[in-house]
This record gives sequence, structure tokens and C-alpha cells, in this order.
Amino acid sequence: MKRRALFVGIALLFLAILAWVLTLKTLGPSLPGYEITARPLVQTVVATGRVTAVSRAQVGSPVTGVVVERRVREGDVVKPGDVLVVLRADDLEATVREAQAALAQLQQSTRPQAQAALREAEAQSAQASREVQRRRALFDQQAISREEMERAIQAETVARAAAEQARLNLQSLVAGNPNETAARARLASAQAQLAKTTIRAEVGGTVLTRNAEPGDLVQPGRVLFEIAEEGDTEVRVPLDEKNLEVLAIGQPAMCVTDAYPAQPFQAKVSFIAPGVDAQRGTVDIRLAVSSPADFLRQDMTVTVNIETGRRDQAMAVPNDAFISTEGNKALLWVVANDRVTRRQVELGLRGMAQTEVTAGLQVGDKILANGRAAVAEDDRVRLRVVPTALPAGMADPSTRRELPAKLN
Repeated sequence: MKRRALFVGIALLFLAILAWVLTLKTLGPSLPGYEITARPLVQTVVATGRVTAVSRAQVGSPVTGVVVERRVREGDVVKPGDVLVVLRADDLEATVREAQAALAQLQQSTRPQAQAALREAEAQSAQASREVQRRRALFDQQAISREEMERAIQAETVARAAAEQARLNLQSLVAGNPNETAARARLASAQAQLAKTTIRAEVGGTVLTRNAEPGDLVQPGRVLFEIAEEGDTEVRVPLDEKNLEVLAIGQPAMCVTDAYPAQPFQAKVSFIAPGVDAQRGTVDIRLAVSSPADFLRQDMTVTVNIETGRRDQAMAVPNDAFISTEGNKALLWVVANDRVTRRQVELGLRGMAQTEVTAGLQVGDKILANGRAAVAEDDRVRLRVVPTALPAGMADPSTRRELPAKLN
């Protein structure tokens, strides 16, 4: 009896297991899936850039000289005209002294000498005229020969010519004459060159870098300081060129620095480069920061989250549900009455995590979570619905545009 009871128990257990297996086979496998709901969806492009000023000025020396004094360092705020560096240039100083000496000689020596020479020539001319008058009287009395008379007239002519020449020489040396103007111009040029040994800030801003110390020999072409000009702050970001399709001027962005992750700030896309870097395959964009925070520093690393699209209510499908995509169309498995059916849908906003479906689905439809699941058309399945919503406050991030695959 005991053995018969044992056999009966084993048989019943076997029949129960067989019935369970047949039931599972009839109902189909249990697979995870999603129930379509409408909710807000934001598409973003995430990338890394750096804080920079709208404009930077590189300050160099226009002359060769030795640094004798440096008056600023990194982080100092300067105004236009502030002295940055003082140089020593002995050759320029000597040129100034030489030009000053030439002008002084013209004014204090050459001009007085010309005035004295004119007075002497005029006196000699007057004396020669009087001598002619005396000789003419004697000639009329036949007291002297005609030859003596002619010599007196010739002497008068020579004296008058000398006086005229002295007068012309003095006129060429009056104030404002070409010689003095040229001398003053040479002096001004020499002084201007010497003034270049005092290097001043041409723009106001913050000193970013310095490359000059007392004792350094500097030459034209060498950058001594880099100044971030006063004005708006920007964030410059290189983006994959695949994002060009969704980028537009004026799009808002949320920026977070690596140094201050708890203090995000707002920005807007203000510029999209007209060309693409052929080697890197990137396009540079600029984000204008209207109210820069005090903690921002030049060249800070910043993570930017650019909002490229927004829907107040969208049917967002996780990307793992798609069998394949091509352009703005995709295929996925729809579950209805415990059976799967392949369906083509149209896509809208696209991201790395979720994609908007604009046509082909309705709120309340159920789809397989794994588009690559080993199922066939009209197979039975037991759908296990899993959550599709992202954590509160999160957008659908997209760091690049995905290349489309062919529809099966």
C-alpha cells in the first residue's frame, strides 16, 4: 500500500509539472515591456567647453629693450593706459639726445650766426654804395679813371649779392622753417620710440598670463601679457558636427563647472561657427552668459546641457524598444491580447535614452522593452510592465546624433 501511494504521488507531481509547462507554453514567455504614457520630454545636447572672454588682447613690446620694472601680475585688473612694463633702451635714449642737440644747435647757434652774417653783409653793401657815390663824383671831375669807377660799381654789386644771400639764409632759419620742422620731426620720432619702452594697457580687463620679468631682454613679436577684455563672458564648446541639425541660435543651456558643481548657471547659444573642423569633425559654438557668477575663471572646464527641443506632452519610448530605425521611422513590437505584432512608427525628438513617437502609437499601448527579443509575429507573450519614466527633473540627454540603421 505504501509503495502504491508513493507511485501515485510521483505520478500526480509529474502530471502537475507537465500541466504547468504546457500552460507556460500556451501563454508564452514572460517578457518586460512598457506602457505608453504622455509626459513632458526635453531633448538636450551635452558637451564640455571652457569659459572665455569675448575678446582677449595680447600685449607685446614694439621695441627691443631690457625689462627694468614689471608692475602687474596674473589676476590684476587694469585700465586703458595703465603701465604694465618699463624697459631700458640705451640706443633710443641716445637718439633722443642727438635729436635734441640738433634742434638746439639750429635754434641757439645757426640762427644767431645767420643774423650776424646778414648784418655784416648789409653793412658791406651800404659801404660799397657810398664808395660808388664818392667815385662817381670824382669821375665826374675827371679825378679818377673809368676803370676805377667800374671797379667800384662791381664791388657794390658783389656786396649787394652777398647781403641778399645772407638774407635768404636767415629766412631759411626762421621759426617754422623746413629745417626746423624736420629737426622737430626727428626729435618727435625719437621721443615716440623712447615712449614705447613704457608698455601700457590698451584695453581694460584682467591679466591672464605674464611672460616678462625684470632683466629679461624682450623683442617685438614676443607676447608679454594676455588680457581678457572687460565685457560679456562666453563658454566655447566644440560639438560633434552630427548635432548641427538640432542646434539653433538662442537655445537655452544649463552650465555646470567642474570646480563648482552645485552652482549651475544659465547661458544661451549666441554663435555657431560657419565651418567644421575637418580633422576633429566638430563645430565650435559659443554660449553667452548674461550674468556671470563671481567664481567663473578664464579657461574653467564647463559641462553644458543645451536644450535643443521640448515637448510638454510626448509619447517617449525608450530606445531599447526599437527593432531598427531608418530616418524618422522605426519598428517595434506592440503587445495586444497577449500577442506581439511588428509595427512601424514615426519619430520626433531623438535622444540617447528615449525618443518621441509622433505617429503609430497611442497612450495606453504596450510594447516590448527589448526590440531584439527572440519573438516572431503573432507569438504569445506574458508582458511584465516596467517603469519608463526618468527620475524627476531629468531630461533626455543626447551627446551625439545616432546614425540610422536599416529597417528590417
